[in-house]
Amino acid sequence: MIKSGDAVASKHAHDGSVPAYRNVSGYGRSCSKAPVFRTELIIRIKFMRGGDAPQMAATLSDRQESKSHTRALWLPMSSVSGALTETETVEMAGEGRLRIPGQPSASHDQLDLSLLGIEDLGTPSARPPSLLSVLVVAVAAVVCYANSVDGHFVFDDSEAVVNNEDLRPNMPLWNLLHNDFWGTRLTHNHSHKSYRPLTVLSFRWNYWMSEGLKPWGFHVTNVLLHCLVSVLSLLVYDRLFGGHSPRAALLSALLFSVHPVHSEAVAGVVGRADLLCALLYFLSFLVYCSAVSIKGSFHQSSLVILSMGLAALAMLAKEQGITVIGLCSAYDIIIASRIHPSSISSFLYKNTCIPFFKKRRKSVNGSWDNGNVNSRVSCSDEEEGEVELTTLRPLWFRHFAMLMTGIVVLLLRWRVMGSIPPTFQIVDNPASFSDSFIIRILTYNYIYALNVWLLVCPEWLCFDWSMGCVPLLNWRDPRVAAVVTLWLGIAGILWRVATLRSSPTHRSLSMSLALTVIPFLPATNLFFRVGFVIAERVLYLPSAGFCMLVVLGLRQLAVLSNAKRWRSEKLLFTSGLAVCPLNAKVHYNIAKNAADSGNKTYAVLEYTEALRLNPEYDQAMNNLANILKDERKLTEAELLLRRAVRLREDFAAAWMNLGIVLSSMRRHKEAEESYFTALKHRKKYPDCYYNLGNLYLDQQKYEDAYTAWRNATSLKPTHTVAWSNMIIMLDNIGEMYRAELVAQEALSVLPLEPSLHFNLANTLGKAGRFAEAEKHFSEALALDPNNSVYCTNLGVLYHRWKKLDKAETLYKQALSLNPGLQSAKDNLALLYKTLINSGRH
Repeated sequence: MIKSGDAVASKHAHDGSVPAYRNVSGYGRSCSKAPVFRTELIIRIKFMRGGDAPQMAATLSDRQESKSHTRALWLPMSSVSGALTETETVEMAGEGRLRIPGQPSASHDQLDLSLLGIEDLGTPSARPPSLLSVLVVAVAAVVCYANSVDGHFVFDDSEAVVNNEDLRPNMPLWNLLHNDFWGTRLTHNHSHKSYRPLTVLSFRWNYWMSEGLKPWGFHVTNVLLHCLVSVLSLLVYDRLFGGHSPRAALLSALLFSVHPVHSEAVAGVVGRADLLCALLYFLSFLVYCSAVSIKGSFHQSSLVILSMGLAALAMLAKEQGITVIGLCSAYDIIIASRIHPSSISSFLYKNTCIPFFKKRRKSVNGSWDNGNVNSRVSCSDEEEGEVELTTLRPLWFRHFAMLMTGIVVLLLRWRVMGSIPPTFQIVDNPASFSDSFIIRILTYNYIYALNVWLLVCPEWLCFDWSMGCVPLLNWRDPRVAAVVTLWLGIAGILWRVATLRSSPTHRSLSMSLALTVIPFLPATNLFFRVGFVIAERVLYLPSAGFCMLVVLGLRQLAVLSNAKRWRSEKLLFTSGLAVCPLNAKVHYNIAKNAADSGNKTYAVLEYTEALRLNPEYDQAMNNLANILKDERKLTEAELLLRRAVRLREDFAAAWMNLGIVLSSMRRHKEAEESYFTALKHRKKYPDCYYNLGNLYLDQQKYEDAYTAWRNATSLKPTHTVAWSNMIIMLDNIGEMYRAELVAQEALSVLPLEPSLHFNLANTLGKAGRFAEAEKHFSEALALDPNNSVYCTNLGVLYHRWKKLDKAETLYKQALSLNPGLQSAKDNLALLYKTLINSGRH
């Protein structure tokens, strides 16, 4: 007889000179080794109205069930025992011991928070930006403003540079300490009091380097300073984003480097003041960030002093440099100390106002005693909980140092100015000279709205906004709508800041507002009159906060409207994990997707995590048991399934899968009882009937197997493997006529199913009806031309039919499709032996 190798030889094979057919079911196995259906719960849950529980559909039964009559056999349900306890463990190949429900997993719990989008809760540490990020930002900053380097001295440059005697080398350097930005004595009545000696010193350096007033050197210096500030903003944004968002920091820095509103500050030589101020501003801020992130009072104090020194230098470049103290304070409170802004007012009220209004009384459980505050205060949100007052002492000391620095620097500045405020003309800032409070307020707010619009849409850029460029507003002016829109937007953002739970996004949003508003405060006319209506160069520093705000908005929009995650279940479920890592259903769906894609190890981890989060998640038990069954861990699978059916007695899929496991363990009686219990709870369950038929086949109860498979095809006429197993079984037990009838009936339902044509062809071939067999073999190959087994058996047909040339062609075709197919090799060798013996080879 021809060796069949991996083929299954027919019990009706002829003598040794004739090849045997290879009987294959629709899934490539004989009926005695038929595939066992396992039912895994589909991940899509349809929630019913009212009190209906969600119905779970089996993945292998996604078509509508047939309403035809079911012939069922009934046996009493067996008792359920052996429930899985929470401390039991199962072995997982290659992963050590894996805990089952209720126990934390050893390795899976230690998730990488960055993979989930959850940032570390420590104070952000300094991380140098990547070289590529630095190059991208630097190149963008230079390229955008490189066309300004061949410009001339224009507009205010003539007064601040060309006509400024302090730039001349023959003038004493100490004049810079007594004169304003324009070279006028600070004590002079007509001085604008703009004290910027560092900026004037940089002009003087340019004058000395170029040996005269050559604008090229001045413009190149401005562009390089802007490039340096833009690169430095990478570090600033990294801090403000919490230290874990390099892409957001890069995008913000890139937007800052190319923002058109910087044209005046970079292309105009007098914009040097803003560039130098921003450079020192960012340096001061970064040094302060380093101070709050290190331990050791001496090193921290040294860095705080250095930061305040840089803040003073920033003020010597331009007045708004002093506002870096406010930004440092905001960072210290919001980022470093993790104090929610909404809790600050409550904290100050409880610990500042109450002592002045409460009488001294005996301290009881945190009450006030002689005006002393309780040592335990709540100053943060729910996440941070209560904070010991002792832990806030470094915060108070740093703020005391910043407060004293600010006071001292401002007093010195006032003294240098001659203790006289600057004087301006009405054309410089018309609104500030208006007698009407309403007009001043409305006009000021409209100017704020215009500044915001310049940041949003920098199309209305103008070298000068004084005189009548912005007419004064009254309450009937339609431009009041812009004011209303501005404050509605501000109110919305502030409400968001106040109501958002403390999170990295919340803290970044708060800091973006701080970086936008704080540097702009000196230009608001709130503290003193300024000598301009709108000055675009003043927006150089506030634009840094605006760029960060834009990136935050884009990121939130991406979160809200990101359709990409819906392109695949893997992306969808992973995105859910970033938002709800404690949701057992999220882990369940990730596991289901991983199992479907063949990653069983990861599926086991995720199913186990789902069970840890929800120890009574019966669907997860069912699916995990299926994977363990496939890995031949039958005992563990049985324990999980018994626990699942104990939790939900009518869980038909789990009962069926328990029957599959018990059948694999050769516990046929218990398996049969499990199948009948499943059918009791779900009467129309074709897959269960199919597996019940396989159980009977293993016990050689052929008629019972036939009845079970018949029930499966009655409920689901397209149940291909049930049809195939009936045909093959009847063929193998000698019921050739019944096998042919079943095959014809199956083909009337599934005329394009190649496995049915193939199995019928095998039956007809064994009966010697070669022409009819050839027809169905050809049909099978036409429907599945790359099936090597089909080619082999058609070759066997031709071999028996004495059409040896065609048999040789089919054997060779099978081997070209599957070179390792042993049955084709053996049959081809037998064919050549026959040809040699007959003298034809």
